[in-house]
Amino acid sequence: MASYDFLAGCYDRFTRDVDYNRWADYLQRHFDRRGLPGKTVLDLACGTGSLTWELARRGYEMIGADLSSDMLAQAANKADDDVDIPPIFLCQSMDKLDLYGTIDACVCCLDSVNYVTSPKKLKKAFERVHLFLMPGGLFIFDFNTPAKLQAMDGQVFLDETEDAYCVWRGEYSPRRRICSYFMDIFALDEETGLWDRGEELHEEYAYTPEELSQYLHEAGFRDVRQYGELSMRRPGTDEQRIFFVARKDT
Repeated sequence: MASYDFLAGCYDRFTRDVDYNRWADYLQRHFDRRGLPGKTVLDLACGTGSLTWELARRGYEMIGADLSSDMLAQAANKADDDVDIPPIFLCQSMDKLDLYGTIDACVCCLDSVNYVTSPKKLKKAFERVHLFLMPGGLFIFDFNTPAKLQAMDGQVFLDETEDAYCVWRGEYSPRRRICSYFMDIFALDEETGLWDRGEELHEEYAYTPEELSQYLHEAGFRDVRQYGELSMRRPGTDEQRIFFVARKDT
């Protein structure tokens, strides 16, 4: 069971509740508060590009990178005539990020960091982001906390729209520190009128804030701060999603 091979075609149907405008507002608040050297922004693990295009509409010169070519195909199909400079999309893994030039900010949203289940690869990914950032550039990402992933164990969830249906269950392994999501997906084929079925396995690693902070410092970041979910305050003790904002030295 591969990740996103089948889900890519119906991902946007299952994430209609994600307020990408609000996420873009939040990122822009950090950009404005901390300042950026320029306007080039990398959306790392961009998926179907909803956030990439939202930031592009706000005047940022966007690059979207993702490991899934199927998700990137969906992103490319969202062409918007109102965007002066359309995003560039690259099929790359985080730990092998290779850009054509420097960037002024990198964002990695919706717990994509948790999907890198190898700490070694995540450390490498942070190093690659630091390499391509301009001095003074920002790296912003969020992650699901260990408490949130542990609470997923044994839970069954249902996502349903008029033309797509997904039931998934979570299993958390304390030994591996990984939460596995086993998904059964049904999507209506508009051309045939028949329902297609797919199975996927997704995994998230339970990183602690202390580990992520250490990885950032090891990669060369010095000004590292943490925030609660879509807030400008420090995270609370029961926070389920935490944001990191790290700056590359000027």
